[in-house]
Amino acid sequence: MEQPRRITDSFPRRLRRRGSGRPPGRLKDKKDKKDNDKDKVQVKVRDCSRSPSQSLPDPALLEMLRRFDLSWEYGPCTGITRLQRWERAQELGLSPPGPIRDALLEHQDNPDVTYRWMWDGM
Repeated sequence: MEQPRRITDSFPRRLRRRGSGRPPGRLKDKKDKKDNDKDKVQVKVRDCSRSPSQSLPDPALLEMLRRFDLSWEYGPCTGITRLQRWERAQELGLSPPGPIRDALLEHQDNPDVTYRWMWDGM
């Protein structure tokens, strides 16, 4: 009787080379890591399009938008702006709330209002 094939049978086997007498499972010594930290380039922080003079929107507005985000009756909200989601729901006849559209148009230059952020209270 033939044994069942495994997914690992489809790939060629490679021998691991052990370099410089390190024990298996360890990549670098802690001492090496400290030396490499000095050579690292400073990580660039993602630029936020909010200007320094632009303040955070009203918490009540953000709560209203969060409820809109969590409402599945208006369709998925992944990969599109809140206004695009509102317009799509309107075209599909789902009757999204009008105050949401008004708030999105009023604050369309503010990314905290325009986009749904994963960390905005969830």
